Amino acid sequence: MTPSLLSSSRRTRRRNAAVGVLAAAAVTATFALTLDDSANRDDAPDRSAAVTESVAPAPADESLLALARRDPSDALAVGRADAPVVLIEYSDFQCPFCGQFARNTEPELLRSYVDKGVLRIEWRNFPVFGEESEQAALAGWAAGQQDKFWEFHDTAYSEPRERNAGKFSAEKLTAMARAAGIPDIERFRADMASDEARSAVGRDQEEGFNLGVTSTPAFLINGRPILGAQPTAVFKEAVEAAAKAAGR
Repeated sequence: MTPSLLSSSRRTRRRNAAVGVLAAAAVTATFALTLDDSANRDDAPDRSAAVTESVAPAPADESLLALARRDPSDALAVGRADAPVVLIEYSDFQCPFCGQFARNTEPELLRSYVDKGVLRIEWRNFPVFGEESEQAALAGWAAGQQDKFWEFHDTAYSEPRERNAGKFSAEKLTAMARAAGIPDIERFRADMASDEARSAVGRDQEEGFNLGVTSTPAFLINGRPILGAQPTAVFKEAVEAAAKAAGR
C-alpha cells in the first residue's frame, strides 16, 4: 500500500489547530454540517457530502479569501487570475458527489461565468478514500504538467465508477491519460511518481485539513463555504452574490 500523503497524527494535529481559526472565521459550524450529514446517511461512513438544502453562508473572512492562489500558471485552475470571484473546490476523483458536480453543475458555471471572466475555479486535490484516491490525485497533478488537467478531470468524472475496485489502478489511470490527450505518457508516469507531485497533493490536503474539511466535495466561493452536492442554482446564486459584492 502507498503511504498516506499526510499521516493520521499530522491530520489530527492540523484539525485540532484549525478549530480556533475557523471559530474566529465563523466557518467551523458550517463545515461541520458536512460531517453530520455524512454520518446520518444510509451509506455512512462515506466521506463524500450530499447536502441537498441550501446553507446560509458564513460571512467572508480575509484569511479565507486569501486562500485563492490566483496563480496564472496554475494548471489546476481555469478562468482569469484576476476574476472577481474564485471558487475553490476540494475534491476526490473517487467521490460520487464530486462527479455529480463535475457533470451537472461545473459545465454551467463554465459557460455562464468562467467564459465571461467573472469566475475562476481552482481545484484542490483532497483524496479521502485511500490509495486509489491518492493515485488519482497524483495522476491529475501529472496531467496538469502537460496542460491537460481539465481534460483528465473530465475523463475521470465522465461516468460513475465503483470506488476502490481497481477503477483508478495505474493501468486505468494511464488509459484515462491517453483518453484525455496527454501526449507524453512516459512523462506522465514519471511526474505522477515524483516527489513534486506528492508535495503538491499534500499541500492541498493540508490546506483542507486546516480548514476543517472532513468530506468531499467542499467549496469556498470568495471565502464563503458551500457543502456537497447542492443544486446548480445554489452555486449560481453564490457566484452572482459574490460578483455583486465585488462590484461586478
